[in-house]
Amino acid sequence: MTPSLLIVDDEKTQREGLRAALEDRYDVYLAEDAKTATELLEREHFDVLLTDFRLPGEDGMKLIARAKSLSKPPICILMTAYGSEEVAVEAMKRGADDYIAKGRMQIDELEMRIARALKQQKLEVENVALHQRLDSKFGMDNVVGESPAMKEVLETVRQAAPSTATMLLLGETGTGKELIAKVIHQLSPRARQPLVTVHCAGLAPTLLESELFGHEKGAFTDAHERRIGRFEQAQGGTLFLDEIGEIDATVQIKLLRFLGERTFERVGSNKTLTADVRVIAATNKDLQEQVKAGAFRQDLYYRLCVIEIKLPPLRERAEDIALLAQAFLREFAQANQKQVTGFTNDAVEFLLRYSWPGNVRELRTAIERAVVLCRGEKIGARDLPAVVRNISTDAPLPKFQTNNTLSVEEAEKDLIIRALKNSDGNRTLAAKKLGMHRRTLHRKLIAYKLEGV
Repeated sequence: MTPSLLIVDDEKTQREGLRAALEDRYDVYLAEDAKTATELLEREHFDVLLTDFRLPGEDGMKLIARAKSLSKPPICILMTAYGSEEVAVEAMKRGADDYIAKGRMQIDELEMRIARALKQQKLEVENVALHQRLDSKFGMDNVVGESPAMKEVLETVRQAAPSTATMLLLGETGTGKELIAKVIHQLSPRARQPLVTVHCAGLAPTLLESELFGHEKGAFTDAHERRIGRFEQAQGGTLFLDEIGEIDATVQIKLLRFLGERTFERVGSNKTLTADVRVIAATNKDLQEQVKAGAFRQDLYYRLCVIEIKLPPLRERAEDIALLAQAFLREFAQANQKQVTGFTNDAVEFLLRYSWPGNVRELRTAIERAVVLCRGEKIGARDLPAVVRNISTDAPLPKFQTNNTLSVEEAEKDLIIRALKNSDGNRTLAAKKLGMHRRTLHRKLIAYKLEGV
């Protein structure tokens, strides 16, 4: 679509000359004074406003201020008399995007400035849209969890995200550490700056050092050119170091120095660089045990765990399984354009009884598989992975009666009632049969108003 341009100048020769020069590339409109220009601006949207400073009645600076107050303001370029730099500076303060001196104005330069401003505007619009998508994808609302353990995690995230503190995320593989890191970044003042992720276990020690801090040309074999490291790439933003427990002693020392001084050197260079970067680290290892074993520096551990968040395994937040399963079902049904709306009772039973050693990641994969293989509107047991279906237990749960209209929550409630009846009201035994802690069962009894069962 051709960009629209409104030219405002009280000199007819100037107006017509600019239109003749620019109409091949722009949809050009003309106005001889601020009043006419304002009427046009209020009636139609313009991509660019090019206005002279001196106009009959209201001057160009006030016209720009009025244009910038619109819901979709145009790019505003002020034309000033040669030598009127003070006026131009004041106009920029009041919202003008650029200015150009009429006395020495060249059409090529004017076209270049208009094109540059339009490109910058497009980038800003795309940037806003990108962050809106990121906010939607990685915002707090997308972290599913109603269990006390997850509520505690999310409360810590809310409190700590706006700070500059280094954070350490602990938890088994698949518990969602990278998602939490993205949420922390999105909730921080650094949200519009880069979030750079490094998976430390995937790189050899020498490569990891170069990956993090960069290297100079010739620093080692195959270093054919300078490389900017991840710390420099994350300038102003956040660096997420996943699997931090895998880094060797040399990298530990350099990371310790950075966390203390915010300085580092590229490999092969003596020049000290600085970076304004927040560090979030994660590991599935017990770093305190590694410290005791001499595999991880104690001083680095203390630098990393200014704010420590422990993500519970899925088996310790069984009350979240139904919520997560429903969320993943909606996601993959939409992605695969399938009309899958829920789960059959036997599928729910298997989901709730399985221990999920791979945690949320394993559950997510299982639901994706089930959605893809499902032949009807409800995911059945046959759609789940064999490992989920083949649960060996000395105390099998009672089977549901056939009722495909139950939601996951209703099915879970029914399952609890049946487990209690099958255990003669013994809540400890019922909890064991359900594969959940007694405290979890107690919370569910309250939530489902089953205290008297």
